[in-house]
Amino acid sequence: MSNNATPKRRYDATRRREQAAQTRVAIVAAAAKVFVERGYAKATIGAIAAAAGVAVETVYRSAAGKAGLLNAAVQAALAGGVERSDVPVERRPGIRALIEEPDPRRKLALYAATQPGVHGRSAPLMAVLAEAAGSDPELIDLLASYDEQRLTGMRRFAAHLAETGALRPGLTVERAADIIWTLQAPDVYTALVAKRGWLPEEYRDWLAETLASALLPPA
Repeated sequence: MSNNATPKRRYDATRRREQAAQTRVAIVAAAAKVFVERGYAKATIGAIAAAAGVAVETVYRSAAGKAGLLNAAVQAALAGGVERSDVPVERRPGIRALIEEPDPRRKLALYAATQPGVHGRSAPLMAVLAEAAGSDPELIDLLASYDEQRLTGMRRFAAHLAETGALRPGLTVERAADIIWTLQAPDVYTALVAKRGWLPEEYRDWLAETLASALLPPA
């Protein structure tokens, strides 16, 4: 009897973890949808719970209030899914391909190719965060943390370009990081694609060409 009971307990525990993970995915997806549709102030926990098809208490258990839900939604958007949020950036397939590419121009093209997807998912949520941060100190800190997180990532990328001998002579890692940080800013994507009507592919090609012109030696 005891031998039969042990596998059942393990199976139940695994199933509970899978169900909990699925519930979190549904809650974060629902939160992202409600935040974009209603804005931060009008995105109630009840509305998010209804959109996710779960109880309000379940939503409260999944994150530290609305700010925590918005943070989770942005992180999932940046990573390409809740399940990828905890995967280190350098282990994601697109970044691995970029790191392993030996040709500098192709390296920048691979990087630029990742950006329409990232911005397409995250820019609407970042706009919600930026608007709400004007009246919420917690969100001001969250917005600042994303700016710093993005700059840190650009410094790593610039350092990688320097280590592989890709940067043009006289260009420091810090200045290169500033250039990348500016050109790939969410506001730039929004201005060109959402406001000026560029296709994502046009933005991708512009970003690749502009980064190469600003960072690499003349061809």
